Amino acid sequence: MAVTADRLTDRLADYARLTRLDRPIGNFLLLWPMLWALWLAAEGPPRPLVLAVFVAGVVVMRAAGCVINDYADRHFDRHVKRTRDRPLTTGRVSEREALSLFVLLCLVAFGLVTLMNPLTVALSLGGVALAATYPFMKRYTHLPQVHLGAAFGWAIPMGFAAQTNSVPPLAWLVFTAAVVWATIYDTQYAMVDRDDDLKIGIKSTAILFGEHDRLMIAVLQGLMTLTLIAIGVRADLGPAYFGALVPATMLFAWQQWLIRDRSRDGCFRAFLNNNVYGGVVFIGILLHYLYAA
Repeated sequence: MAVTADRLTDRLADYARLTRLDRPIGNFLLLWPMLWALWLAAEGPPRPLVLAVFVAGVVVMRAAGCVINDYADRHFDRHVKRTRDRPLTTGRVSEREALSLFVLLCLVAFGLVTLMNPLTVALSLGGVALAATYPFMKRYTHLPQVHLGAAFGWAIPMGFAAQTNSVPPLAWLVFTAAVVWATIYDTQYAMVDRDDDLKIGIKSTAILFGEHDRLMIAVLQGLMTLTLIAIGVRADLGPAYFGALVPATMLFAWQQWLIRDRSRDGCFRAFLNNNVYGGVVFIGILLHYLYAA
């Protein structure tokens, strides 16, 4: 019995690593833009069912995305310092298990979205397509980070659809911000693996930007700030929101400091700092609607 219990514990640990349940940072990076969108769509707190479905859906689809990503990279991960011990590349989880888990998670997510209106259900098909194809983009384009941003940000038009049964221009503006932001933080993340990726032929914006990586990240950070200002103007947000953009911009400056020497540790810390950034922007939106109520 003890052996069986230990084996079950080990298997659950492998699945937790495969779905990144042991690393929740990715969940937050998906949740923040989704929360921005839901509060903006509802002009305050969204309906409880919508909020519950989207929080659960983001967590489930992020797990599904991690599974299909590891499946796509199973032959590459063993050559990268950060990923060589992942369950799929070491054989602790089989390819069939991984694909079965991916399908199961997608079915769970689809079951959740069927609780929403038909427009949201229709949009969800695009989200699944983006999540399933992202892992393979790094073989064909140096812009997989942009594709990731679209996959991560697809909850935004879905959120507007669920809350308002429409996808107004504001939704696509928030979606644009999500894509730009993901390109920023995933480029920082890719800088950690750049040496290994060059050896095995994996493409990324970090490789595309080369020695201009910090400059290009700064340009994207400026574009992100301008997009957030445009969101505030279009949504008629007040001083609480625009005030929150000040510390958010300071966090971008801190990230530039962290990546100044392009060290693995510094780039990874900059990536992690984006969780705080997303939270600060959300606090600005939240405070606006609290004061406006």
